[in-house]
Amino acid sequence: MNIPEIDVNTLKAWLDAGRDLVLLDVREPNELEVSVLPGVINIPLKSVEDRLDELDPSKETVVICRSGMRSGTVTELLRAKGFKGAYNLVGGMNAYATQVDPTLKTY
Repeated sequence: MNIPEIDVNTLKAWLDAGRDLVLLDVREPNELEVSVLPGVINIPLKSVEDRLDELDPSKETVVICRSGMRSGTVTELLRAKGFKGAYNLVGGMNAYATQVDPTLKTY
């Protein structure tokens, strides 16, 4: 399956434009203590399938992790479950921190 992806500059533009997005961060809670985007829903990778009912399949959902690997897995799962507007954030939080917001910490 070809996983739909967006880059961090596209995400920034969408956020700046006020686009109605769900930001799903699939990292572990301790990782969010290092850096996090405002307004994320945190559902760790291992819990996503059990907690799908917390998400709205009709909303555009950008899936975020540290580097884009876990989020790619979750994006593929969401698409398979009918989330037609799910996108993987390429490069994850590390790319966002280096390319968009250098005040965010990387790890």
